[in-house]
Amino acid sequence: MKILTISSRIVLLTLLTATFLFIQAAAQTKTEVFDKYAGAARAAWKVPGMSIVVVQDGKVLMSKGYGVRELGKNEPVDAQTLFGCMSTTKAMTAVALAMLVDEGKVSWDDKVIKHLPDFRLADPYVTNELKVRDLFTHNTGVGNTDFLWAWRPEMPSAEIVRRMGHATQDYSLRGGFIYQNIMYLVAGQVIEKASGMKWERFMTERLFRPLGMNNSFVTYAASRDYKNRSVAHYDIKGKIEAIPEMSADEIGPAGSVWSTSDDMGRWINFMLGNTTVNGKELLKPATLQEILKPQVILPSNFYPTFRVTKPRWTTYGLGWFQHDYRGTKVDFHTGSLAGRTAIIGMIPEKKLGVYIFGNVDHAEVRHALMYKVFDLFAFDDNSRDWSAEFAGVYDGIKKQGEQQEAAIRAKRVLNTRPSLDLTAYAGKYADPFFGEMSVGLVNGKLMLVIDKDTAGELGHWQFDTFEAVWSKRWWGTSFVKFEISAIAGEVESVNVEGAILKRVQKK
Repeated sequence: MKILTISSRIVLLTLLTATFLFIQAAAQTKTEVFDKYAGAARAAWKVPGMSIVVVQDGKVLMSKGYGVRELGKNEPVDAQTLFGCMSTTKAMTAVALAMLVDEGKVSWDDKVIKHLPDFRLADPYVTNELKVRDLFTHNTGVGNTDFLWAWRPEMPSAEIVRRMGHATQDYSLRGGFIYQNIMYLVAGQVIEKASGMKWERFMTERLFRPLGMNNSFVTYAASRDYKNRSVAHYDIKGKIEAIPEMSADEIGPAGSVWSTSDDMGRWINFMLGNTTVNGKELLKPATLQEILKPQVILPSNFYPTFRVTKPRWTTYGLGWFQHDYRGTKVDFHTGSLAGRTAIIGMIPEKKLGVYIFGNVDHAEVRHALMYKVFDLFAFDDNSRDWSAEFAGVYDGIKKQGEQQEAAIRAKRVLNTRPSLDLTAYAGKYADPFFGEMSVGLVNGKLMLVIDKDTAGELGHWQFDTFEAVWSKRWWGTSFVKFEISAIAGEVESVNVEGAILKRVQKK
């Protein structure tokens, strides 16, 4: 064995120190580059406020706020400003279920009715064959059911799930991909049955507290006393305005968590494989890998950003979108609610993750910043301006939408009248799945009422179709069509955004 001399050891130590300082300086330079880029991108996309955390190799490289909590006010966003996590909550619910898998209390391939005997969908076969795994992969075949909570945010969770008994199939079980929030609510009920704890308590005690996520809250209601919080915004007719908060509490396991970039740094570190905390293993490594393993094929056009990134494959794991990028696997998920955005992205192979909060509706700068982090910190590449490239994509989508709307309006048949007197359209409309709505006559105009907070003034469009101008201005307008019975000459039903409700006849 060759023994190093004292002078050789000094030289070696000097080289190692220099190398360490070089790596540290390089990381600092990348952070500075990204910091500057993020600030400019936020301004370009007109996002009032953002909060971002970047984690690599078990360390937080940066956790920082940008802009303001509310437009027109001077309260800055920082690393402890509260934002909504929205659908990035799904990955947390998957981990909660996975903990119970580790404990042998539930299996991914258990039938749902083993744990929830009363659970029902319209198709008896799907009801019987649906597995716990299916609740996380958006391939049950059930069509979109978001109206159950988006139209009426205060509808109780139990009622939402009960109404799923009327949910019909758009395609066969495991035969496609339709994003399905309500199945995560059902997954939360499985967690409650298997653990004997409410989902909210389980998340707090088994996940947030052990990880030190002390400024994270399972619901909007639980977070209300937190002072340093952002405000939701929406672009309404070209002007960005603050809007009332939309709660997702009744579908909590699908998207109700609130948190900060500092806390999300701890969450990312956990998901990158650091699942032992203070000597206690919170999740087995094999179970974590099962969560991140591709489960189903994702349509290649699901995200418009795929037009630019051009992945060779796109999949969905258990609460995670996935695709290839520069020879590695990316796991990511977006979160969106009226006035808010979020995105989490990871390249486990590079031990790299990023989380980005925003406080204006569908600010797709989130995608641009995620790929910029990947390029800088995983591949030492600063050559692409993702913000500009994605702005081109979404500007094109916006223009296409405007053209489509203009084409619809150009086809309007002018100088028509409703078939009946306006009073004939007033009344109650109901459906076991869609619930109840009412139409009344107010100051000579029809008013469609969904609930105490949501109504639309109906202006005549053509024949028996009206245009609803919603009280929630960020909803814009919708076409509402009444069907008239050819035999009785009376209103039979109303069609609101594809939801058909029958007229309830007076007794």
